[in-house]
Amino acid sequence: MMFKKAFLSVLLTVTFIFIGFSQNESREDSVSLRYQKLHSLLGPNTFFDNHLTGFMLYDLDSQWVHYEKNSHMNFIPASTTKLLTFYASLMVMNNQTNTFRYTTNGNEITIWGSGDPSWKYNILPQPKVEEFLKPYSKVFYSDQNWNDTPFGYGWQWDDYYYAYSAERSPLPIYGNIVTFRNVNRIPQASISSFKTESKNIGGNLTTVRRDFHSNTFYYNPRTYTNPGPILPFVTSPELTVTLLRDILQKPVELVNTKLPSNSQTFHGGSMRPLLKEMLQESDNFIAEQILLMVSDQMLGELNSEKAIENVLKKYLDDLPDKPQWVDGSGLSRHNLVTPRSMIRLIEKIDQTIPRIELINLLPQGGINGTLKNNYKGSKPYVFAKTGTISNNHALVGIIKSKSDRYYAFAFLNNNYLNKASEVRREMEKVLVFIRDNY
Repeated sequence: MMFKKAFLSVLLTVTFIFIGFSQNESREDSVSLRYQKLHSLLGPNTFFDNHLTGFMLYDLDSQWVHYEKNSHMNFIPASTTKLLTFYASLMVMNNQTNTFRYTTNGNEITIWGSGDPSWKYNILPQPKVEEFLKPYSKVFYSDQNWNDTPFGYGWQWDDYYYAYSAERSPLPIYGNIVTFRNVNRIPQASISSFKTESKNIGGNLTTVRRDFHSNTFYYNPRTYTNPGPILPFVTSPELTVTLLRDILQKPVELVNTKLPSNSQTFHGGSMRPLLKEMLQESDNFIAEQILLMVSDQMLGELNSEKAIENVLKKYLDDLPDKPQWVDGSGLSRHNLVTPRSMIRLIEKIDQTIPRIELINLLPQGGINGTLKNNYKGSKPYVFAKTGTISNNHALVGIIKSKSDRYYAFAFLNNNYLNKASEVRREMEKVLVFIRDNY
């Protein structure tokens, strides 16, 4: 009887070991097959072998790297740079905007811009600036806390009249852009300070143009047909004062007063709408101004270079490879980052805010933002920031598989000669496979 019990015990133990080995072998076989399939989509002699491609797939919960290709190499990240700005704002801004700093003296107030892009920018919730300033009979404006340039390092000069390249400034108003309405084939500016000139210039200019160095706007009355062009304007402290006078309808004077240490801060509102617009619509202007607000909060001055240096040192020193990070938006081709550093960044963001909040802030494939027309499925499965400049396309974020697992991925493509749509089509094959098999 004792022998029979012992025999059954040994038999069960051997059976469990055998089952365990079988399950492990089966699991290893499955992993190997998936890896081989990914390699057949991303490896040698594939579409992604014709240009520089970096890719990494990482399980956010098991912390396991499933696949990598050139994850140690530096790539131009384009607008996925905004994820660095996003993380900096999460760590520094405490979910509230810094609109301006101020001091008061009786019924007079002196203000210094803190970078908030919201005021009169109609795609964002509005800070109650007029209401706050209403009790004061006179406003003094100073830009002595501004230690930066209107354009970022490495921005293309010939983007100056495109709305996606609006200038940076300490106290933006109207998003630093002006909209023109076509009224009986005459463009009318949304800001009364700006006028248009009629010029019989050659060519077929159908829209409004702006001089490179000034706020002189012109159009050709013979060929003008554009229903509503949007152009950035040249910023300056003097123009800010003019716009303040027009809006507030009270005396505003430009002064050169240094920002004192005892200044107070007017917080215009929540950061969340700005972050959502920056991530989903890839708004460059908002991204740059968010980085300036980070600078204001950390350093008491507006200097994006110093802000980046401090964020890298204080919050991002654990990235596998130090990024070359030069602006808030990714407009500059001087930005460089490795896929594995982007994966670590996604992991850090995922550990900072609830995952459901993160995927709701990011563009969702087939649903909204810059992914509205791509990566469609019966359910959203790609939640990621896009980045595109000529010959470079990137996608960094989270993919949810059909087994309800969440993976961080970084997919960066540089120096291709194909159309961006062709690159996205091949990327989709990779992401669909991950969705269906992981």
